[in-house]
Formats: sequence, structure tokens, C-alpha cells
Amino acid sequence: MSLPSRPRAAFVVTGSELVRGERTDRNGPFLAREALRLGLEPARIAIVGDRPEELEAAFREGLGADLCVVSGGLGPTHDDRTIELLARAIGRELVVDQALERQIGDVSRRIAERLRRPYADFQAGVRKQATLPAGASSLGLAGTAPGVLLEANRTVVVALPGPPGELQRLWSRALETEAIRRLLERARPPGRRVLRFFGASESAVAHALDQAGGEGEGVEATVCARDFEVHVDLVVDDGGEPRADALAAALREGLGAHLFAEDERPVEELVLALCRARGLSLATAESCTGGLVAARLTSVPGASDAFRGAVVAYADDVKRAELGVPAEVLEQHGAVSAETARAMAVGARERLRVDVAVSVTGVAGPGGGTPEKPVGLVYVHAVAPDGELAAGFSLPADRETVRRRAAASALHLVRRLVTGG
Repeated sequence: MSLPSRPRAAFVVTGSELVRGERTDRNGPFLAREALRLGLEPARIAIVGDRPEELEAAFREGLGADLCVVSGGLGPTHDDRTIELLARAIGRELVVDQALERQIGDVSRRIAERLRRPYADFQAGVRKQATLPAGASSLGLAGTAPGVLLEANRTVVVALPGPPGELQRLWSRALETEAIRRLLERARPPGRRVLRFFGASESAVAHALDQAGGEGEGVEATVCARDFEVHVDLVVDDGGEPRADALAAALREGLGAHLFAEDERPVEELVLALCRARGLSLATAESCTGGLVAARLTSVPGASDAFRGAVVAYADDVKRAELGVPAEVLEQHGAVSAETARAMAVGARERLRVDVAVSVTGVAGPGGGTPEKPVGLVYVHAVAPDGELAAGFSLPADRETVRRRAAASALHLVRRLVTGG
């Protein structure tokens, strides 16, 4: 049984740098998550370059949804075409919003003074940014770029700046508008069940879900695998709660040994919370990951409550000098070995004076592999006051994937050690 229809949302993310792969889109995923949270159905995310004909086509397609959100292309330069092409797609004339022109002008004058440039250099850009489709309104400024909202037939259109921080700030203002509020009156935020597994294969999780009856009866299920984690997301519509509860119970029963969370907190946040709750301090010793484990930990606000620091020991002499790895261990077993991983963890615990330490060493590639120690071979080790755990894997992959998998494995090893799981 298909889920009842919700208002649909389409997102058009503009910028040739995104199409060329020079930058990664953060706005589309943010907006899609927001839509789902609010009870809208995310229909599509389109990433489009700056060619006018392609932009206009994407806008026309987005106008088929109940909500169309566009990011980027609101600046003062010639290639910022979002407003002009939106107006063309909707069939509206462009008009200068004089109040908005004064507002942008005030900001631009301050910029001109700071840069010691004449305001005349900015005037054309000010007028361009203050020119909106007829009937549109400003959501406020991010720098000199306005967020813009208008209604076209049955579609609410929101245009927001490209920088993620600016987009998110003006998105909050868009949610306060009457047009968005009316749209959300028709929305129905779904219920959700989130189950996250580590160490179980995607096929095993998908099989367990299928054996439990799979989706339907008001439940839509997605299974997503990344870096040894498998996430099951159950989107639950009205009346689907019994089926969702049954599916979640079956997954817990069949794969409980691999279940590590039933919320969306990343493993680094869970590890820090566990250490904080137990009064444990934590450090990392990293070789092939180059500080990636520490970076994930310190991305969590308040990480300093538990995390003390890291040693990135890439070269063997640094492993010896900074972590106290015995020379004979390196000579007999090599830098990529279970023995070296253990010595690195023990050394980090002693040198950084922490309760728990975790180490990572491996062959990230693309070079450096041998038949005995191929690219993708990784060892991790964690030590704590009352025990230690070791793990390893050998899965050929590109350098970035090997490093991500290694960092995830290290974090999950700490989680298992601290919880005894």
C-alpha cells in the first residue's frame, strides 16, 4: 500500500562548481531533511550549472512541486541568474523593490567605505539584487544577497543564497511566512524509526527486513550502507505504527548483536557521551587516517569534556619517538601490523595520560601495498583501564574509502570497549 500523498518539495541547487565536482552540495541534503521533518515529500534534488537554458529548464520542472526551493545565483555578478530566470519560468516581469534597494545599498556603502572604493562601483550590483519578480518579497539579507519568496499558481517558490550558513539562516525566516505556513497546514510529519547497525552486511539487514514482512501498510523502509554501518530508516504514516513496531522488533531480535543505536547521532557523538558518562578521557594515535578519527571526535560540540588529544604518527621514527613503539616491533612486524597497532594505543594512553586510547595503522593506497600487506589492510586497537580490543580488515578500495572505514572502525572499537559490547 502506498503512503498517502503529501505536498511535494523540489530543490534546485545552482552552481557550475558543483556540477564540475569542485565543491560538494550541502544545501540539497539539508533542505530535503527539513522537508521530511516538516511533513513534506522530498521529490527531487537537481544540481544545475550556470547555463541559462539548463537553469530555466530546472526551474520549470521544480515549479511542478508544491514547494520549489532554489539555492545560489543571487549575487550581483553577470552569472548570478536565478531571479531573472525564475521570473522567465514563472512568466512574471522584473521590478525594482525600492525598499530592498535602499537596504542593500546601505550594506554596500559600508563595504565600499571599508574597501576604500567609490559606491558607484557597487550601484549596478545593488540594483540587480533589488530587482525581483513581480509579487515577490524579500526574506532579509545575507550579506547583500536577499532571500526571496513568491507564489506562482499552486507553487511556493523560495530562493536562497548558496553559502550553507546563509541559506539555513534565511530558510528559518521562510518558515515564518504565511505562504509556507499555509503549505505546512497540508503537511503531515511522518513518524520514524531509525535502527543503526555496525558489522552486519547490507544484504543481511535487507534479508532480515524482508523476512519480517518488509515495507507496506503505512511504512516505507530504506536501507543505506556506509563504512561498515547500515542504517534502516522506517518512515511511518498514520496507521503504520504496528507494522513499524513489528519490523523494528524483528530487526532487534535477528541483528541485535550489531545494533548500536536507535537514533541519528553519529558514532563519534555516542563515543563521547559514553566516555563522559563514565568519567573517561580519550585520545587517538593515528597513522593512515592522519587525524581523521580525532577530527570526527572534535566535530562534536563539547568534545573537550572527554577528548584530550591525538598523535599523528605517520613515519616509523615518529611512532618510536612520540608513542614509544619499540623498534623491534616495527622491525619484526612492520608498521602495518596488529602488534604495532597495540603498541601505538598503549603508547598514546601513557604519553597523553588518558583512560582510553585507540590507534589506527594501515595501507590506504593507492601505492605501498604488497602481496602480504595489500592496499585496504587496516589494524585498529583500543585500550582502557579494564581491558583492550583489537580489530582489523582487508578490503581493497580507494584511499578515501579506506581511511573513512578505518576511522569508523576505530570509533566503533572504542564504543564496544567502553560498553563491553
